Amino acid sequence: MIDNPKYEKFLIKDFEHWRVYLHEQQNYLGRVYLWANREKTIDLFDLTKKEMEEYFAVGKLTRDAIKEAFNPDLFNYATLGNITTHLHTHVIPRYKFGRLFAGKSFEDRNWGRNYAPYDKKDFDERVLTEIKLTIRDRLEKQ
Repeated sequence: MIDNPKYEKFLIKDFEHWRVYLHEQQNYLGRVYLWANREKTIDLFDLTKKEMEEYFAVGKLTRDAIKEAFNPDLFNYATLGNITTHLHTHVIPRYKFGRLFAGKSFEDRNWGRNYAPYDKKDFDERVLTEIKLTIRDRLEKQ
């Protein structure tokens, strides 16, 4: 569980070893992150065999749910730990062309380049909830 309860509203799905959260910055429609459930988990290479197996299974399920929901052209994955040292991996859908979802236009202004830096902006709570529920729905159907 993330220490800050503010983020719990972004929880998409909880698994035994991992949680999937919607990233509040939806510059990349469907951006999520996988969060290790074990406390004090920092380094990717310190995962147990069961955590590692579930990491790849949950990652694939999540990727496939986002593919089905938003049809991105490719994915970026980032496991950095610079700001939040607890082990987590960002799943960042990338789009060659814009997408329209929940009445909002999403443009990947960095297509063909690194996903960061990007302009941070506030996203409407209704839109964030609709994205989260769309991904959750796809995950639960798998």
